[in-house]
Amino acid sequence: MQVFAPAKINLCLKILGRRDDGFHEIETFIAPISLYDEIRIDKGDAKEGIEFRCDDPSVPKGDENLAVRAAKAFFAATKIDPAVSIKLKKKIPHGAGLGGGSSDAASVLLALNELFETKLPREALAKMAEAIGSDVPFFVFQSAAICKARGEVVTPLKLQERLSILLFKPDFAVPTAWAYSRWQDSREIPGVSYAAQQFAGQTFINNLERPVFEKFVFLAQLKMWLLDQPEVAATLMSGSGSTVFAILRSNVDALLIVERAKGELDPELWTCACQTI
Repeated sequence: MQVFAPAKINLCLKILGRRDDGFHEIETFIAPISLYDEIRIDKGDAKEGIEFRCDDPSVPKGDENLAVRAAKAFFAATKIDPAVSIKLKKKIPHGAGLGGGSSDAASVLLALNELFETKLPREALAKMAEAIGSDVPFFVFQSAAICKARGEVVTPLKLQERLSILLFKPDFAVPTAWAYSRWQDSREIPGVSYAAQQFAGQTFINNLERPVFEKFVFLAQLKMWLLDQPEVAATLMSGSGSTVFAILRSNVDALLIVERAKGELDPELWTCACQTI
């Protein structure tokens, strides 16, 4: 069975405070986008259990990999003997704030539910997903959604319109736990805009920009550069970074913006033109 695991962007991310369990209480509006990891899942040999392979050698194996943890959680919950082969082809970059690992995990849960004909409702899979990672329940619902608590309380919500997106990621990652740990004591950089932006009936704001921009100043420079481009309607860091995305106006040539960004900012920038789905 071939499945496609979409990336996501946070159109809005508000941190409401620190919880007693060490996580942060958040409210975020997340949208899946048309950038995908590709996963091949087949029933395997019971002697081999869960076999996992990936074309990217930097992707962790075993219990450190969210897709493997998802498979283990599924087999433990259903009492089915683990016998599956998972082949992952990575397209979503790591440490990018695009939810690649979480999406892989959710896609594995959905695929195994179909492959083994267990007919578990989406809500049961989302409950299973909670222990794997905060973003995993969101991806189970395969829809844009408002996510609350630490991210596991998911309310699917349709986007008012499809948005054209241009992703920019420099050659470094931002650790999510680090970004959240710095949120409370961080300060705004003078001259950098953190204010909410409005476009197409949507509010764009990310409370994690403050701690991340303080250390990774290039991301602040990238955001401010994008705000100056006439083709860009709004721009924001996704999740904890390091991806910054631009919402494009109608009938815009994304390639021209990419060429400009690489010429004026960083020739090694990873970019991807896509849209919300």
